[in-house]
Order: sequence, then C-alpha cells, then structure tokens
Amino acid sequence: MLSLFSRRLYLRIWLAVVGGVAVLTLVVGWAWRVAAEQNEVQRVQAPREVVLRNSQGDVMGNGVVQRVPGEGIEFKVDLESGDALVLQVAPRERGQRGERGRRDRDTAFWTRPPFGFLWMLGLVGIAVALGVFPIIRRLLLRLEVLQRGVQRFGSGDLAARVPEQGHDEVADLSRQFNAAAARIEALVASHKSLLANASHELRSPLTRIRMGLALMDGEHPSPQFRREIERNISELDQLVEEILLASRLDAREADVGDIESVDLVGLAAEECARVGADLEASGEDIEVTGVAKLLRRALRNLLENARRYSKGEVTVILQRSNGWAQVRVCDHGPGVPEAQRERIFEPFYRLPGASERAGGVGLGLALVRSIATRHQGSVHCEDHAGGGACFVLRLPLAGSGAKIGA
Repeated sequence: MLSLFSRRLYLRIWLAVVGGVAVLTLVVGWAWRVAAEQNEVQRVQAPREVVLRNSQGDVMGNGVVQRVPGEGIEFKVDLESGDALVLQVAPRERGQRGERGRRDRDTAFWTRPPFGFLWMLGLVGIAVALGVFPIIRRLLLRLEVLQRGVQRFGSGDLAARVPEQGHDEVADLSRQFNAAAARIEALVASHKSLLANASHELRSPLTRIRMGLALMDGEHPSPQFRREIERNISELDQLVEEILLASRLDAREADVGDIESVDLVGLAAEECARVGADLEASGEDIEVTGVAKLLRRALRNLLENARRYSKGEVTVILQRSNGWAQVRVCDHGPGVPEAQRERIFEPFYRLPGASERAGGVGLGLALVRSIATRHQGSVHCEDHAGGGACFVLRLPLAGSGAKIGA
C-alpha cells in the first residue's frame, strides 16, 4: 500500500491537500470550542426552576436559581405554607477565581470572541497554505524540468535528456521520453550515415560507367565491356534496392509484407539449391512466424556472403533449440577476426583489405540483423570448427508468442 501511494503522483497531491484540510478542520474545531467556552463564561446564566422536597419526597415548594454576576448564586423557593426561602451562595474569593475570567478582562478586544476566532482561523489557513505549497511545488518541479527537456529536443537538440528521479508517473514519463529520444537520435544518425555511405557507394559504379563510355569514343562496346557495364548497373540496382529495404526496416510502422507461418526447411532448401550449398536438417518441421520474403532475403544474404569468401563448400544447418529455430551458415573462408564480429553488421562496413570489386555493397549483413530484429530474433558470427566463419540466425518458433514487427 505504501509503495502504491509513493508511485502515484495524484495520490501524493491528494494526500497533501487532505492532510492540510484535516489539520485545518481540527484546529478550527478546537478554536470553536475555545470561543464557545469564553462566551459561556461571559454570558449571564438564565434562571432555572428548583423544586424543594421533604424526606418522603413530597413537594414543599417551587422556586428558581440564577447566577448573579459579582454576587454568586441565589436560590428562591416559595413554600406551600406561603412562606419564601432564599438561599445565597457567596462568590469565590478574588484569589480563587478562575484565571479565565481575568484573562478575558485583560486581553484586547480583537482577541476576544468572535474576533479571536476569526484571527485564529485566518492564521491557521495561512499556515496550511504555506505548508502545502512546498510539497506540491516539489512534486510538480520535475514536470517543469521535463517540459524544458522536451522543448530543447523539439528545437533540434537530439541529445537532450531529462533526469530520471523517483518511481511515480513523472519518472516513468521521463524514462519513456529518454528512450524515445535515444531511439530518434539513433535513427537520425543511422539515416545520415546511410546517406553519406550510399552517396560514396553510388559514385563508384557511376564513375566506372562514365569512364567506360568515355573510352568507347563512339565505338560499339565489346562483349567484355558490355558485361562490365551490366555488372555495374546491377550493382547500382542492388544498392538502391537494399538502401530502400534498410530504410523501410528502420521505420517500424512501414508495411514490409504479410505475416504468415513460414516453413524454414523448405525455404532453406530452395536457397541452398540456388547457390549450390549443402543443407543439413534434423528431419522435423521447423516453422517460424514472419514475412516470408524478408526471411528469404536474410538467408540469401548469408549464403551469398559465405559463397563470396568461402574457398570450399558452404553448409547450412537447421535445428530446433529451446523454442528457437537456429540457422547456421558455415563457410571455409578466411574467417572474421573476433574484434570485427560486431562491426561487420554495420551498414557499408567491410573488413580491412576487402575490395569493392569482390562483390556486395556492404549492406547485406546489416539487412540480416535488421530482419532478425524485426522478427524478435538475433544473428551473430562465430568461428567454424573446420576453419572459416559461421553465421548463426536465431528466430522464435511459430506459437512462441513473439510479436513480429514490434
């Protein structure tokens, strides 16, 4: 219960106000009682009826009793016989009188009822207002900090963040804002890097085509030259296609295809037959939920990367593991240094010494990771026991409850 109250901002504000009202009510009730007692002391008591009875309980007479200011209490009883009895009780000595009466005579008029009650009520109201203000101010001060952070972010400062203090709604909002700001900053930086690298990669084939056309000098191109032009145009087409796909994968809300149940064994068999790779499967069905064309693209990129660098056969191993489908694409190439195994998944990154003419535009492995992430999976690189590298793609099996595209 205490944790609930500490996490809810509106409850804390409500408790602060209710506490102030409760204190005000108690003090007002006490002040009202004091004022009533003071009024009772100063008010002359009205006469009350007195009945005189004998020891047998018979009525002997009736009368009244009243308080006479300065003279004490006086009883007047008229007997049945016609006589009258008067009983007087002397007032207290001055030294024995209550201190309350002397205080009433000695205090100023503005402290006496009803003025004293009004002054006390006003002072208590001011005290409550001053006491509640710093509490509410402390609670809402973080909202102003959050507001300034949002304004800075909206004005273009993508590095703007706000402090994450406490465990209430404001703290949750601050954490969500920081996460969203970090995501937007990463996307903007990724797009800037993508555009910068794409412009560089586009210049290379365009320059080769321009130089080739200049060397032709109006002559008909030779078959070798035509093949070179076609290769450069194909490289441009592949680069544009992969840039567009990378941008759509970065935009989570973009429609990249229908989500369906995909037979991973059949898909892998088709792609292995296309590039001449060996397929090893356990024989059991391996189905995942996702976009078939994206999964095909991820597996094709892994196979083309392996075929490009492998000096021997390429093997694809499919297996199930604790609710996951695991695809291992292994080659017999030079391998990937351990320090570079994360960087090779960055857009347009090539291993040191790799040539642009070796094929590829540097987006293949980056697209594989984006597709895996889109399907709540992962991909990483590890050593191959027979020499070379193994790329391991893990995807949740169908029915695991993973939310594709989240």
